[in-house]
Amino acid sequence: MGDKDDVLASVLLDLSQTATQEASENLAGKVLENFSSIGELHYRSVQRAGFLVLKSPDIPSILVETAYISNPSEEKKLLSAAYQNKMASAIFKGILGYFNQTSPSDTRIADANSKIRL
Repeated sequence: MGDKDDVLASVLLDLSQTATQEASENLAGKVLENFSSIGELHYRSVQRAGFLVLKSPDIPSILVETAYISNPSEEKKLLSAAYQNKMASAIFKGILGYFNQTSPSDTRIADANSKIRL
């Protein structure tokens, strides 16, 4: 009986991880859409990586590379408050777009004008 429980748990975990990876790719796509207006992209499509932090079975996860600090011109941009704000805004709009697309219709989501307190 224990073997069947282990197999069932493994199958359920695999299904959950697959669904979450699809959600992560959808979320990453929404964020990437907003980056095209900021400047030239190194990649025009979502890239995949096998990092453990991106393999959560229960919540979409993305890794956002905003620039390469080994590139002097990109490093300079990263030091600019205006550029940082553009990047943060693009990420926020992507996340908001993802939740607007995937959340039930009666879900309440804060918009960009909301005051967020940490």
